[in-house]
Amino acid sequence: MQTELSKQLGVEYAVFGFTPFPAVAAAISRAGGFGVLGAVRYTAPDDLARDLDWMQEYADGLPYGLDVVMPAKRAEAPGGQSLTEADVEAMIPAGHRQFVEETLAKHGVPALAEGEASGWRITGWMEQVARGQLDVAFDYPIKLLANALGSPPADVVTRAHDQGVLVAALAGSARHARKHADAGIDIVVAQGYEAGGHTGEIASMVLTPEAVDAVAPLPVLAAGGIGSGEQVAAALALGAQGVWLGSVWLTTTEADLHSAALTRKLLAAGSGDTVRSRALSGKPARQLRTEWTDAWDDPAGPGALPMPLQGLLVAEAVSRIQKYEVEPLLGTPVGQIVGRMNSERSVQAVFDDLTRGFERAIDRLNRIAGRA
Repeated sequence: MQTELSKQLGVEYAVFGFTPFPAVAAAISRAGGFGVLGAVRYTAPDDLARDLDWMQEYADGLPYGLDVVMPAKRAEAPGGQSLTEADVEAMIPAGHRQFVEETLAKHGVPALAEGEASGWRITGWMEQVARGQLDVAFDYPIKLLANALGSPPADVVTRAHDQGVLVAALAGSARHARKHADAGIDIVVAQGYEAGGHTGEIASMVLTPEAVDAVAPLPVLAAGGIGSGEQVAAALALGAQGVWLGSVWLTTTEADLHSAALTRKLLAAGSGDTVRSRALSGKPARQLRTEWTDAWDDPAGPGALPMPLQGLLVAEAVSRIQKYEVEPLLGTPVGQIVGRMNSERSVQAVFDDLTRGFERAIDRLNRIAGRA
């Protein structure tokens, strides 16, 4: 599972693993892949620095990267100034706040203790917060900077390149991929409809070769619905130089979901138990289908607000749902590959399965081609 890109980055396998958990990212790099730590939950720079210090120690000096979320469109005040979190909070309609409280009350979700802050904030989806994350990250030897929502601003791309850091951006269409290439991006992650989190409407089997053709000779990583070695082989056969995996790590033993109930739901879910919903952030994101997503997607409700308003609106509610493990409402971003995530395994065990499946696929193709 080596390609020109994996050799360039000095990793054994062309498997890029996105995860919000430092222990998982470090384990991916130690297993021969390329761990990518998601930064969106780090609203305090010191917290990110602490976990990057940990990565430095436990990744054994192997390469890793960072994924940030810098929306392509900046939230601005009428005069053109960037909006603060307080500015955005003030824009949330009272009716939407009431809908949140009514939905929580319907399911008996307790309030947080007095003075307890929400443990789940989405301010990382605001550009100024992401820039603060980058100020920290560029003090560490990261090898890759990925952006989940469009191309990063031009000055960020320049800054990364000046420090020898490759830049990747996720794309849901060939048109998006070409925009990334025009913006000076080094790697395009072609993320298909099956993927967890923010994703478009084109399936991976169609999107991957379209993106490869659109940006050649830039390397493309295939993402969305990939969780087996056979699928890795298929992605490389379609022209990708590697795969980008996210959901499959959620049920690894190194992951820290802080919720036995959520882990049980993931292990029990089938590939049809996810939905693309705006409930979490205001943009379509694939996640477990729950009574929470159903409420937001119900035409009788107020509907989700645009990003970043929706994320700020539901932040405390999501914290309450997670803290008290209210199972009908409890969910997480995850892709359709959840149907294959039927047991808890270590990151190394996932890689062992990937390599065995890849070898089976190559052997099968060699037999078909008369080479075995």
